[in-house]
Amino acid sequence: MDNRKDITFGGNPVNILGEEIKVGDKAPEFKAVNNDLSPFDSKELDGKIRLYSVVPSIDTGVCSIQTSKFNEMATELGENVHVVTISNDLPFAQERFGAAENIDRAKLVSDYQECDFGMKYGFLMEGLRLLTRGIVIVGEDDEVKYVEYVQEVTDHPDYDKALEAVKELL
Repeated sequence: MDNRKDITFGGNPVNILGEEIKVGDKAPEFKAVNNDLSPFDSKELDGKIRLYSVVPSIDTGVCSIQTSKFNEMATELGENVHVVTISNDLPFAQERFGAAENIDRAKLVSDYQECDFGMKYGFLMEGLRLLTRGIVIVGEDDEVKYVEYVQEVTDHPDYDKALEAVKELL
């Protein structure tokens, strides 16, 4: 069953491209772009607990709150948990946002060039070239432990469930 078939954006159905990621899958490696335009390779985080916070655009209210909340959670969870916020925003916008909002523990990376994350994790909204909202948590064994595709893109993810899922890995 595809948990993405009923996703809406502003109440309108959207088609999500790529393969749906599921609990138990091996986390696919992906490439993205750091804020300084250097390459980001998810292999750098192999063997580590990862929380991928996926947002359409950090310049919107819900995305801004989501990014800030997970940055705070990263501080509480300690050095063993790596929080990575992924969007298709340009790296310059991500860098500006991170500085303005004091994002100091979560890493912001952009999937704007290849949409590699969006396709491999099944988060790319067809026609919009934006990522749909969600959470993916990967354990030290590089296996997906938790996935949430938010059904209405403008809604918040379930922060409490994501936090609970991460704490189970610690």
